[in-house]
Amino acid sequence: MSGDTLFSQTPTRPPFEKEDRQDWLRLLRSRRVGITTFWRLMAEFGTASSALEALPDIAEKAGIKNYEICPETLVEEEVKRAKTHGATLVCHGDMEYPAHLADVEDPPPLLWCMGDVSLLGRPTVALVGARNASSLGTRMARNLSAELGDAGFVIVSGLARGIDAIAHSSALTSGTIAVMAGGVDTIYPSENTDLAVEIAEKGLRVSDQPMGVHPQARHFPARNRIISGMSQATVVVEAAAKSGSLITARCALDQGRDVLAVPGHPFDGRASGCNMLLRDGAVLVRSAADIIEHIGAATQPKPMALPAAPKQDAPKPAANLHVMILEKLGPSPVAEDQLIRDLQVPSAQVAPLLVQLELEGQIVRQAGGLLSRAG
Repeated sequence: MSGDTLFSQTPTRPPFEKEDRQDWLRLLRSRRVGITTFWRLMAEFGTASSALEALPDIAEKAGIKNYEICPETLVEEEVKRAKTHGATLVCHGDMEYPAHLADVEDPPPLLWCMGDVSLLGRPTVALVGARNASSLGTRMARNLSAELGDAGFVIVSGLARGIDAIAHSSALTSGTIAVMAGGVDTIYPSENTDLAVEIAEKGLRVSDQPMGVHPQARHFPARNRIISGMSQATVVVEAAAKSGSLITARCALDQGRDVLAVPGHPFDGRASGCNMLLRDGAVLVRSAADIIEHIGAATQPKPMALPAAPKQDAPKPAANLHVMILEKLGPSPVAEDQLIRDLQVPSAQVAPLLVQLELEGQIVRQAGGLLSRAG
């Protein structure tokens, strides 16, 4: 990451007061404010309350008429629902926030948690795989999960049917974390209801989605990114060539994490994804011993250090810079760092305009800090 991209860094100070935490919720739940925009606004304005005050003006400058931030009543309802279900809010910067997840680019600002929050501070390994798992795949997942648990690792997975469910159930006594695609209080699939209840009692359920939200297709890639982000390594037991498990593996690679895979028979479509990962350099897994030998003792990453503010050059007119940004972007995604280098303009000048363009819908931000022209 370029040293001059000050606004791509996330603040380390958590919202200590109740009002601050609700402001974080209001900002994140406001229209057109995703995770990346949330952090850019926080970096620019310092606090969520200041960002909320500025947001309507930013939206108006971006050409969005009658923009309204998330009403306080909606946040109060979400907090009330969380209290009813016994969910706890963990914010980025809190001691409980997973250190590995805090180290990824644009981490979720907050997580709703149900269960043993202390599991977030323990060494973690993600174990994912096919929903229509084979008998051998099921047995492999059960053994890996149990042996890794005995070795002191918490098993992270997505509460899907198949490999995920086996991984969770085999680690209930040693520690498991289920990352939910919808609200932490909304169990999907329904066939895993009993397992989800057990996880909340003995392990931990986690989600960055609002309470009560039913999972949609667009929620699952974000869920997969959290699974890999909070884990020291991701192990794929069975996966088809096009599957959510491979999305999790790609997220892990983008985050600089280890990816390991269990080999399978070339004629078994459920193993094609794992075999592709192995062909491309993933570590081959025959037993939990292979995983432990590769990753060693899990260590928590060091806290991120914010860079010093760069020297500010004479600002270019906003209108000209607005045009320059759009001219530099096309349908193919470009890294934000590269865009700033191409513009030869300090990031402090570019950041506010990127927020405006994103709110206006003229540019699209993708995972990994990539930007492209909308449409």
